[in-house]
Amino acid sequence: MSSNPVAETVASLMPRAKAELAELVAFKSVADFTQFPKSESEAAANWVADALRAEGFVDVALLDTPDGTQSVYGYLPGPEGAKTVLLYAHYDVQPPLDEAGWTTPPFELTERDGRWYGRGAADCKGGVIMHLLALRALKANGGVPVNIKVIAEGSEEQGTGGLERYAEEHPELLEADTIVIGDAGNFRVGLPTVTTTLRGMTLVRVRIDTLAGNLHSGQFGGAAPDALAAMIRVLDSLRAEDGSTTVDGLDATGTWDGLEYTEGQFRADAKVLDGIELIGNGSVADRLWARPAVTVLGIDCPPVVGATPSVHSSARALISLRVPPGVDATEATKLLQAHIQAHTPWGARVTTEQIGQGQAFRADASSPAYQAMADAMAVAYPGETMQYAGEGGSIPLCNTLAGLYPQAEILLIGLSEPEAQIHAVNESVHPQELERLSVAEALFLRNYAAG
Repeated sequence: MSSNPVAETVASLMPRAKAELAELVAFKSVADFTQFPKSESEAAANWVADALRAEGFVDVALLDTPDGTQSVYGYLPGPEGAKTVLLYAHYDVQPPLDEAGWTTPPFELTERDGRWYGRGAADCKGGVIMHLLALRALKANGGVPVNIKVIAEGSEEQGTGGLERYAEEHPELLEADTIVIGDAGNFRVGLPTVTTTLRGMTLVRVRIDTLAGNLHSGQFGGAAPDALAAMIRVLDSLRAEDGSTTVDGLDATGTWDGLEYTEGQFRADAKVLDGIELIGNGSVADRLWARPAVTVLGIDCPPVVGATPSVHSSARALISLRVPPGVDATEATKLLQAHIQAHTPWGARVTTEQIGQGQAFRADASSPAYQAMADAMAVAYPGETMQYAGEGGSIPLCNTLAGLYPQAEILLIGLSEPEAQIHAVNESVHPQELERLSVAEALFLRNYAAG
C-alpha cells in the first residue's frame, strides 16, 4: 500500500489524526442532557465545524435539529459538473457506562497494545477523522474530484430522529449522487467490508402498576400482586426457551444469504464465557442480520444493597427491538406493544410508550459505486477482496436518505469491527483500520469521479 501516493500521504498524516481524535474524544458529547452537559456536545459540534472550515468547506453550519441537538454541515465544491458525494458520521457517543470498568479514562484517548482506546474512538468520532484524512490525502495528490457534502450528526446514539426530521424538512440540503455512511465496520480487522443491510429498531418504555404503594412482604406477600414480578413475566414472554425472540405476530424465521459468521468466531468476538450457550436458532448470521432481536436495556427496581422486604407497587423497563429489512418498524412497534398488553398477568395496569424508532435498510450492492469501492479497497487492503455483510445495529438516517434520494447510491463502511467493542467499556479503534479505510475512501472518491 505504501507505493501509492495517496496511501503515503495518509500514513504521514496519522500522527495528526491521532492528536485530533484525542481532542474530539475528550468532549463528553453524550446527547442525553440529563446525564451530560449540553455544552459538551456543543463544543464537539464546534470542533467539527472548525475542522471543516480549515479544509476549505463553505456554507458550514450548525443545524438545530428538532430533538434539541446540533448536526454539523459543510460543502466543499469540486470541479464544475462533478458528481456530489455526501459523507456521514456522528460526533455524539454512548455513555461510558461503568467508568470503573475502563482500564483507562473513557474520554482520554490512550494507546495500548496497538489500539487507541476511548469512547467514540471507533463509533463514530473516528469516522469524522476518516473523512478528513481521505479529503486531505486527495487535496495533496491532485485535488478532490467531486463535490463533497459532510454531515456530522449530534444525536445518532439516542435514536431521537433529529437529523431525519431536519432532512425531511430541508430535502435539498443532503441531496447527493452517492452517500458514504462512515458508521459501520469491517467484519474483522484487515478484511474490507461494506455493510449492505441494517436492522431497524424501536425503543419502548413499559410501566406496570398494581398497588397504591409498596407493602410489607410478610404482611401482604402471597396475595398482593407484585408489579416487579409481573414485569419479569412480561419480559420473559419475549423469548422462547432457546432464547429466540418471540413477539406475537412478528416473523422470526428469516435467513441470511451472504458472508457467514462462524459460531467460533462469534463466540470470540462477543467474548462469550466458556460453557455458555448462544441463544436462538439458525446460523449466527441469520440471528444477527435477518431476524428480530429483543433486548431488555434496563429495569427500574431496587438494588440488592439496601433493599427492603416489600411487595412492589410499580415497575418500569426499557425494551429495544431490532427488526430486519422487510419488516416495518412502525408495525413491529404495534406488535410489541400488543404483545406486552396481552402477556401482562393478573390484570395489572400496563402502559407502553415508544421513545425511539428507525427503519431497516437494504442497499443496492449492484450499483457502480460498489465497484468503485471494491477497486479502492483492493488497493487499500492488498490481497483482500471486499466482502458484503449485514449489521445488526441501526442507523435510522439511512432509510430517511434512501427515501428522500431514491437514485442515490448508499455505501456503509467504518471503523467498528468486533474488537472495537463499541457501546461497551474499553471501546477502541485500530489505527491501521483508520489508515486503510481513509485510503480506501480517498481512492473511492477518485474512482467514482472517473466512472
